[in-house]
Amino acid sequence: MAEPTVWWLIAGAAIVLELLSGTVYLLLLGIGFAAAAISAHLGAGLTTQLVVAAVVGVGAVLTWYMVRHKERAARPPSQANPDVNLDIGGTVLIEAWNPDGTASVRYRGAQWTAMPRPGASPATGMHRVAEVVGSRLVVDKV
Repeated sequence: MAEPTVWWLIAGAAIVLELLSGTVYLLLLGIGFAAAAISAHLGAGLTTQLVVAAVVGVGAVLTWYMVRHKERAARPPSQANPDVNLDIGGTVLIEAWNPDGTASVRYRGAQWTAMPRPGASPATGMHRVAEVVGSRLVVDKV
């Protein structure tokens, strides 16, 4: 069997395994195997084919990892992420603050404890929910 055919079969097997497992990493390694098949079509030796498969496959995996890592680092924590918690961005009316720096507010038909963001001074009026910590709303003055 010709070397390019072997590489194409390995690439196909990696793609099938990727479809069965649901991860993207085997697909990226399959790209490396396909690059090795192309290098075999171009007449490269076995050592060059192995190096091409390793460099392209591992390079694709590392690139994917870096892209995903950057996306995760840019996300806010779940208690302040509006994609996770739909309360983020909601508004509440605070009529009075308690001496301990909290306020009792009615929000979404229930009684909640609100507190200002650390470093902000409590003020009455409309506030926007910036974060949910347990059963407390961390709010910013609007």
